[in-house]
Amino acid sequence: MPSASRIESVTQIPGIFAAHATNAAAGTGCTVIVCPNGATGGVDVRGGAPATRETDLLRPEETVEELHAVVLSGGSAFGLAASCGVAEELERRGYGLDVGVVRVPIVSGACLFDLACGDAHVRPTAEDGRVACAAALNGKAAALERGNVGAGCGCTVGKLAGPERAMKSGLGEDVECAGELVCGAVAAVNACGDVRDPDTGATIAGVRTEDGALGCTTEVLLGGFARMPLARTNTTISCVVTNARLTKAQATKVAQMAADAYAHAIVPTHTTNDGDTVFVMATGEVEAPVDVVGTLATRALGRAIADGARSARSAYGYVAARDL
Repeated sequence: MPSASRIESVTQIPGIFAAHATNAAAGTGCTVIVCPNGATGGVDVRGGAPATRETDLLRPEETVEELHAVVLSGGSAFGLAASCGVAEELERRGYGLDVGVVRVPIVSGACLFDLACGDAHVRPTAEDGRVACAAALNGKAAALERGNVGAGCGCTVGKLAGPERAMKSGLGEDVECAGELVCGAVAAVNACGDVRDPDTGATIAGVRTEDGALGCTTEVLLGGFARMPLARTNTTISCVVTNARLTKAQATKVAQMAADAYAHAIVPTHTTNDGDTVFVMATGEVEAPVDVVGTLATRALGRAIADGARSARSAYGYVAARDL
């Protein structure tokens, strides 16, 4: 294992593999984070319009203790199919919960709405999930690609004043360390609101004014000028990966704490048009207080959200922050 201070991507955390399947022509894709030998999982769902798979199973009172993969996908509810391909690929390789007659991989996932970006009739499929899972397991990447890739391919932000004043966003990542404790975060940023730097408060991307400059979604909302052309077209979906040793209840608490990163980096957040979801995968190698893990995870996720806006490239008629 590299020194904790030198870990720059979740793919460098022992036992964790990750990769994308991207359909740039259609403006969609999926991102798969895999722990083939099983992690302790937790989840927090705060948005008003989630599209998720196997979130109830992660509740502390449920009996399954292993989580083998988290799938972040575009395609709205159609994109849940990608998780099936991940489960099939893991089973083919002999990974999963041993139930006596077969091994059942436990795969949780969440989807975001990217149907208005690119081709609305093309969505991530089970084959896309299988391809991404295989790519992850076939080699440890030095770093996970960011920007217009995977679940971030069709992400946009600042859509409250209509698509012509929205901006391109994407998939971001950040890793934070405290001694031997590592918390990494991967976020596909498709928010209704504006993305801000959680450290400085500066707006990175979001709604634009009529002359094309950065505006303020909160002012648009409170001023009564919001005109969402499609309801429930937003969602920021994320996965926090840590080498901490956590119970399911503790992983759930870390997910709840990390969800505050959305409020640090997205304004407004957790709206009725968002399906915001945070997963946690804990590999169990380092003892650390839950509050320390949660605080580090919150920092990592806030910076990953900002990175999603900074790493995006202009596409599909939406301008990115780097080009504004």
